[in-house]
Amino acid sequence: MKGSVKIDTQNLTPEEVFITTPQDFKLPEPLPLDCGRVLKEVNIRYETAGTLNADASNAVLVTHALSGDAHVCGRHTPDDRKPGWWDEMIGPGKMVDTNKYFVICSNVIGGCSGSTGPQSIDPDTGKPYHMNFPVITVADMVRAQKQLIDHLGIKKLLAVLGGSMGGMQVLQWAVSYPDMMNAVIPIATACQFSPQNIAFDWVAREAIKADPNWNGGEYTEDTVPARGLAAARMLAHITYLSEESMSRKFGRSLQNKDAGNSYEYDFDFDFKVESYLQYQGQRFVERFDANSYFYITRATDYFDLTAQTGGDLAKALENVKAAFLVVSFSSDWLFPTRQSKEIVDALLKNRKQVSFCEIKSGYGHDAFLLEVNTLGRMVRDFLHHQQGRR
Repeated sequence: MKGSVKIDTQNLTPEEVFITTPQDFKLPEPLPLDCGRVLKEVNIRYETAGTLNADASNAVLVTHALSGDAHVCGRHTPDDRKPGWWDEMIGPGKMVDTNKYFVICSNVIGGCSGSTGPQSIDPDTGKPYHMNFPVITVADMVRAQKQLIDHLGIKKLLAVLGGSMGGMQVLQWAVSYPDMMNAVIPIATACQFSPQNIAFDWVAREAIKADPNWNGGEYTEDTVPARGLAAARMLAHITYLSEESMSRKFGRSLQNKDAGNSYEYDFDFDFKVESYLQYQGQRFVERFDANSYFYITRATDYFDLTAQTGGDLAKALENVKAAFLVVSFSSDWLFPTRQSKEIVDALLKNRKQVSFCEIKSGYGHDAFLLEVNTLGRMVRDFLHHQQGRR
């Protein structure tokens, strides 16, 4: 099967390492974008795991969140210490069992992990796009993914699933290509980005712009806007947690244990939570591009399934055909449960097939990555049921 990874997963157990290999697909034609521009010579970086069956009926597309990438499961080499970002969920014998399913995950356009983005070469100039890259939308991301699925010879996906920004892509798939999947699983997401979330994105981008190294996006590998990007990530990371999880993990514990219970009376680290955020910011700078952060966050800002229906979500979802499993988490204040219920209510108004669950969790928005056992069992059973319906 063209584009697939030939890996024998039949005899592997969940504890054993299995290898996934990054691959590239060049779109055969320029990609029209919602902004009115056309993106030329588009590359899609993707990975697959498992084997596509004879009638291509076991394909599951996984869509990633804002800071994710195509490396959803497995490892790139036998001694690779960092597995894919949903490796606890996906793999041989796991909840999304790659002994049964052919799993596909691609890096979104606008990203910085192999797909065409701001750091790619503009074929018209021979230089990196930087901030001359066209503004993209979630719908643009999905159009590019659709061409990848066509390239792999898949006429209909068994399911599309993802959380957060990945959940936005899931919803967009259901609306844009209603005949292309049997089921969809939008997790910890919403039909539109809230004003509060747009505000967080604005402040994060302003933090990057305030870094003198940003230079209007014309920075080099040696002069990245590290402080600005780290600050943006720290701000975002706070929204991924809950008050409960931060209190449980850090409380008001001080970073310098040798100092006992006394403060340092300066503006360096005093509290463990401050040190933790600084660490998260530094790690993010090592793997993510500041300009990509601009483009991907703007795509989430613009996401609104009701934009063409005057705010009517039921009308926006009236033509979907997939069965839905909508999942939220009780302590997620970035995408609260009420937003998932809005999706469920709109589907019920249209008499669509939908299941819903709010998982009780103290992890906040990050629960979609951390509540693997509970979420995974739901996804496993739902996929099994959908496979039986084909």
